Parts: sequence; structure tokens; C-alpha cells
Amino acid sequence: MQRNLRLSRRDTLGLLASFPFAALASPCAAAGPLETIRSVPSLGAIAAKRGLLFGTAFDRNALLDDALAALTVHQARILTTDYSMKFGPLRPQEGPADFSVTDRLIAFAQAHNLPVRGHTLIWNEGNPSWLGKLSSARVAYWLDRHIDEVMSHYAGKIAVWDVVNEPFWPGHGKHGGYRDGPWFAAMGKDYIQRALKRAAAIDPSARIAINEAGPEFEVSFGPAAPLRTGLLALIDEVQQAGIRLDCIGLQCHWFPQFRFDAGRFQGFLGQIADRGLAIHLTELDVDDSKIPGTVPERDREVARRYETLVRAALVQPKVEAILTWQIADGESWIVREPKMWAAPDRPPRPLPFDAALAPKPAYHALARVLASAR
Repeated sequence: MQRNLRLSRRDTLGLLASFPFAALASPCAAAGPLETIRSVPSLGAIAAKRGLLFGTAFDRNALLDDALAALTVHQARILTTDYSMKFGPLRPQEGPADFSVTDRLIAFAQAHNLPVRGHTLIWNEGNPSWLGKLSSARVAYWLDRHIDEVMSHYAGKIAVWDVVNEPFWPGHGKHGGYRDGPWFAAMGKDYIQRALKRAAAIDPSARIAINEAGPEFEVSFGPAAPLRTGLLALIDEVQQAGIRLDCIGLQCHWFPQFRFDAGRFQGFLGQIADRGLAIHLTELDVDDSKIPGTVPERDREVARRYETLVRAALVQPKVEAILTWQIADGESWIVREPKMWAAPDRPPRPLPFDAALAPKPAYHALARVLASAR
């Protein structure tokens, strides 16, 4: 498939007309150019044959770009919200949450019968400045209120909630390796159990997850043991407290400075599985910004890393879902951060489809490993 997989604006004018509104009324109404996208086998369909979920992050661009929307729906069997459902975008000012964008995202997913991972309720990064100016008691109030309001607003519409995102980052130097930020500063690590307990009570139909970054790899500030042992200890504390926890999300952002050890990774997955928890790989991408070589050489190395990591993960039966962090390069957060690029004329290519929505070697690697899973 060549670069013409990316439909022109003229081609897509009639595709999902007035999207998302026409598409919400009739998800199957599109025809014609959509067949080009459908000609690339769906990773979601391939995974489903093996009892797995394949999905991707999505955000407002999927509501605005018809071709991107069509590719997302065709490839995914589960979606996760990228940026718009985080605390900061929902509450840029202290006061009521603004659900105008997230309501449209959830409606899009529902129109196409795609379950959603809600990402994320509580995270020590990416918060509005007003939150850090409050007293500890007021920060605790906002943790409770935010969980109550957001989960109640979407009760019955979210399959899995990333209730707490990235609780650990030893680089911050906090005892136990915890990530610093307004929630931790106000309540210490107790904010985690408080958030999980409250979330479990609000929407019993939703699965409750902790989503973490880094324990899959040997990370730059030293061995990943502080992340792995810290997360396992946290799981034990939560379970011993009798608080419901259903799932662990492992982000799997593979940065150039991270080294992957398949044996260590599989051992870690086994330790999570032994605690009775489902495992999702939630934000998979491969940052090739410092991988040497031509574009084809970089693409092959990115594909190799996808296949290596996913193949290692699928040895563990508790791994249920694999999601990339967006489906195409043009939507990648890495591409949107030029400070991460090795050179201004060398945009990263971290995802299964390129910026023109054409499948890359990473797509074929995922298709291969998903088809042979289990």
C-alpha cells in the first residue's frame, strides 16, 4: 500500500459527511474511499481471533479528520482517550468540568461500538497551575470531587478507568520512588488508595486500573527495580486494604535510552498475574528519534522493537489488550514535541501507520505477532 492511502480532502468530503455528527447517526454510512482504508487488514480483527483486544489512543483530531477517523475505527477494537480527559483539559479553571470535547469522544466510540479506557482521573503531571496553589485539604477535596463528577458523568460508558496514572518515578527522589506533584504533595502516597477506593464505589461496572510508565524497561536513572518493586508493593498494599483493583496498565513507551530485557519483563508480568490482575499494554510506541540510519532502516528497527516487546508480553495469558498511543505518526505526541527530535528535518516515525496513514513495517510486525499469539 502506497502513500495514497491518505485520502485527499476532496476524496473525503463525502466520507462520513459532516463528521462526527453524520457518522454518529450512521457509523456504516461511509463508502467509496473508505474501501481503501479497509483494504489493510484490521489489527483489531487479527487480535480478536486470538482472544485479544487491539486498540489505540484517539482525541479530537479523530473528530475532525475523516480519514483518520475511518482508520481508527477500522483498526481498533478498544479506544483510550489521549489528552482531553485529563484533569487539566477538563478543569483549566477551578470550577465545573468542561465535558464538551470528551462527550463527543465518548459518543464517537459508542457510535462504533468500541469500548473506552478512560485516561486518566488522577496524575501528578499535566495539572493546571491553580491546583498547586491550594491547601492540602483543598487538593484532597478536588481529588474526591473530580473522581465523583467525571465518573458519574460517564457512568456505564467507560470499560476501564486509569484511576491513577504513573504513581512512580524514582528520578523525583521521593521516598519509595513515588512521583511528585500536587496530589502526592498534599496527601503523600495515601492519595492512591483514596482515589482507587472512591472510583470503585462510583461506577461498579467499570474496571479499576493503575497505569504506569517505565517498569517494562531498564531505565536511564538505573535498573527498573524501584519501579517494579514499588508497583508490586503498592498492589499488595491496595489488595491488603480490601480496595478493588482489576487491572494494571503498562504504557510501553520505548525511548532510545531504555533497554529491554524480555526475561525480566516476562518475570514482572508473571508477578502481576500472580496477584490476580489483568494486564493491558496501554501506550505502546517506539521513539526512533535517535535510531541511526535512513527512514527504511529506522522503520525496520521500530518494527523489530514492536515485535520483540509484544511477543514477549503475549507469553503471559493475563495480557488482555495492546494499545498504541495513537495509530498514525502525525498524531504522535513524540512528533508534536520537536525538542525530542534528533534534527529538525528528521521527524520521528513511532507508530504503525505513517503521517499519510499508510501502513509501515511496524504495522506488519504487529499483524504478524498478533496472528501467531497463543
